[in-house]
Amino acid sequence: MRSALYVPGDQPEKLAKALGRGADSLIVDLEDAVLPVHKEAARAAVAAWLRGLGPDTPEIYVRINPGAAGHDDLRAVALPGVRGVCVAKTESAAELEAVDAVLAAAEAAQGLPGGSIVVCPLLESAAAILAAPEIARAPRVSRLQIGEADLRADLAVETGPDERELLWARSQVVLASAAARLAPPLAPVSTDFRDLDALRVSTLALKRLGFRGRACIHPAQVAVVNEVFTPSEEELDRARDLIARFEASGSGVVTDARGQMVDEAVVRAARRLLS
Repeated sequence: MRSALYVPGDQPEKLAKALGRGADSLIVDLEDAVLPVHKEAARAAVAAWLRGLGPDTPEIYVRINPGAAGHDDLRAVALPGVRGVCVAKTESAAELEAVDAVLAAAEAAQGLPGGSIVVCPLLESAAAILAAPEIARAPRVSRLQIGEADLRADLAVETGPDERELLWARSQVVLASAAARLAPPLAPVSTDFRDLDALRVSTLALKRLGFRGRACIHPAQVAVVNEVFTPSEEELDRARDLIARFEASGSGVVTDARGQMVDEAVVRAARRLLS
């Protein structure tokens, strides 16, 4: 998943258009994008939209509300075609254990295989970042995300141009993901959807940090994010050459095309790139 495009769950016209925006996945939002008085209507609208989906659609995730409201969301939208749910404002593994129980019942009611709907927790507070290692090992968790708007507010952080103030929090989530053998985390959104050059710069920085995909709040961001997280032909050729050299050498260390010594760890990264 290179790109994940947020779509408000209570706006059917945007849901209809979202499938053709080029994102690898959609995150249908039942949380912040929906006013409290519209929550019930949004659940019904999203459920109807999900039932009408055809084949060859992007992966579909639904961002649910925290707590009991989120459990109501799950009962409405845990339907065939949903790949996963993004649990807003997750702060503990215990919360996800409760989500697992609700999902198990919903899957059984829909005739879905148990565990078919994965969970992508959103870490949006200091408590969540500190609990990231435990959250990463909770039931059904496939990938972590950071919700940085809420995190900034919780930390009273004011970020500069390079956003170094959030480096530790971002690295904590990357480390927790790797330690739990999860997919690399999904990078946070950029709220400035007009400055695509700045988006490319910040997305490249997040890629260097270990993120392998980014959430988008506007369709204009999708192409840039996809470009950054798509390996170039040069990168792919270099990876293939390195693997071929390593496998032909019969040794634990090999020289790459630039004359540098590399070992199995570097080759493992090349294999991951090709995968």
